[in-house]
Amino acid sequence: FAGPALGLWICGPLMSLIDTMVIGQTSSLQLAALGPGTVFCDYLCYIFMFLSVATSNMVATSLANKDEELAQHQVSTLLFIALTFGIGMFLFTKIFGVQVLTAFTGSKNHEIISAANTYAQIRGFAWPAVLVGLVAQSASLGMKDAWGPLKALAAASVINGVGDIFLCSVCGYGIAGAAWATMVSQIVAAFMMMQNLNSRGFRAFSFTIPSTRELLQIFEIAAPVFVTMTSKVAFYALLTYSATSMGAITLAGHQVMVNILCMCTVWGEPLSQTAQSFMPEMIYGANRNLMKARMLLKSLVMIGAIAGLTVGTVGTIVPWLFPSLFTNDLLVVQQV
Repeated sequence: FAGPALGLWICGPLMSLIDTMVIGQTSSLQLAALGPGTVFCDYLCYIFMFLSVATSNMVATSLANKDEELAQHQVSTLLFIALTFGIGMFLFTKIFGVQVLTAFTGSKNHEIISAANTYAQIRGFAWPAVLVGLVAQSASLGMKDAWGPLKALAAASVINGVGDIFLCSVCGYGIAGAAWATMVSQIVAAFMMMQNLNSRGFRAFSFTIPSTRELLQIFEIAAPVFVTMTSKVAFYALLTYSATSMGAITLAGHQVMVNILCMCTVWGEPLSQTAQSFMPEMIYGANRNLMKARMLLKSLVMIGAIAGLTVGTVGTIVPWLFPSLFTNDLLVVQQV
C-alpha cells in the first residue's frame, strides 16, 4: 500500500520540479517568478490537506465498522466542501491575484509580478478540480486502494511533462505554457480519480450539503492538521518572501532548492497515509487488534528513519553535483 501511495505524493512535487527544470533552461526571470507563483498555487493548496486527512480517516473508520452507506454520505459531503472551497479559491485568484503577488514580491518587481500573475491566473482554473480530486484520492486511500489514484497521477505527470516540453521549449510560451500544462494535467487527474471512485461502487459525482453537526465532526478531525499545515505554509512563504527581497537571481536559486526540498519531504507522507488507512480498523474496527497496531507503528517509524536519512543524502548531493540540471544560468547555479 505504501509503495503506490508514495507515487501519489511524489507526483505533485514532481510536476513543480518539471516546471522548474524546463523554465530554468529558458529564462532566469521566469524561473524567479515561479517562486511567488507556486506559493500562490501549490503552497496554498497544502492548507486544504485537512480535507484529505478528514476524508481518509472518516472513510476508513466507517468501512472498518462495515457501514458503506455512511462512507458514501461522508464522501459526498466532503466533495461538496471541496468544490465550495475550490470555487472560492478560483474567485480569490481572479480578484486578488495581482494585489497578493504585488504585496508579496514588492511593487518594484513589475516583470516578476506580471509573469507570476500569468502563471497563477492560468493555474487558478484548476482549483475546483484540484480540491475535489484531493477528496476523491483520499477516499480511495481510505478504502486501501492506492493503485487507482496512482494511475491518475501518473497520467497527469506524463501530460504535464510532455506539455511543458512542447509548450515551453518547442512553442516558446514560457511560464504560461508551464501553467497550461500543469492546469490541464490536474483536471485530467481529478476526473480519473472520480472515475476510479465510481468503479469502486461509490457515487463520485454526488454532492451533499453538510449539516452543522457534520461540519463540527470534520473540524474536530481536521483542525490540528489545518493549524500544522497553515504554519508550514506560512514558514515556506516567508522564506520565498525573504528570497524575493534579495533579487531575481537569488529567488531563482531559491525556487530550485525549495522544489528539491519538496521532492524529498513527501517521502514520509505515504507512511502517514498508511497509518491513517490501517490504524482505524486495528483500533476501532470489528477485528480490533492493538498488538498489530503497535507493530505497524514501530515498522512505520523505522522505515521513516531510514527513508529520511536516504532522501536527505540524495537531496544534498544532487544540487551540489548537478545544479545545471535545473538551470543554465551560471549566476543561478552559483546560488544553488
